[in-house]
Amino acid sequence: MASVIEYGCGDGNQLKSAKYPSYLGFDISPHALSLCKYLFANDRSKKFKLMEVYRGERGDLTLSLDVIYHLIEDEVFESYMRRLFDSSDRFVIIYSSNGEEQNEPTVPHVKHRKFTNWIDENAHAWRLIQYIPNKYPYSADANAGSSADFYMYEKS
Repeated sequence: MASVIEYGCGDGNQLKSAKYPSYLGFDISPHALSLCKYLFANDRSKKFKLMEVYRGERGDLTLSLDVIYHLIEDEVFESYMRRLFDSSDRFVIIYSSNGEEQNEPTVPHVKHRKFTNWIDENAHAWRLIQYIPNKYPYSADANAGSSADFYMYEKS
């Protein structure tokens, strides 16, 4: 991948393990971006911006890791999904739950969605090329496992 855009880069902890020629991380949190800018201050291949200053940037790959189920409002979800797919030239990778059931203890910042329905209905140029189930699925213990899996899409 020549260029990667991540929507919801967070504190950059996962980014420490990745090596991309060109990376642009967006987030809604100024604090998270400050952490990333500090952490990667000497790495010119990485840039970080607030979501509100997105100006049509594009990448070969766009990433959404642990974000979709935090999009509570339907219009925010819709806008996010459009941007995720519209800004990628080749691949989209999503790590998220993919169901309507709220199987974990209810918290106000989580809304599980069947996001693949949105893709089927709105992103016709994209096809699922790989699904990787979580090695440690959620099992009623809030401190163990996750309800998220990996979904990798390629533009047709």
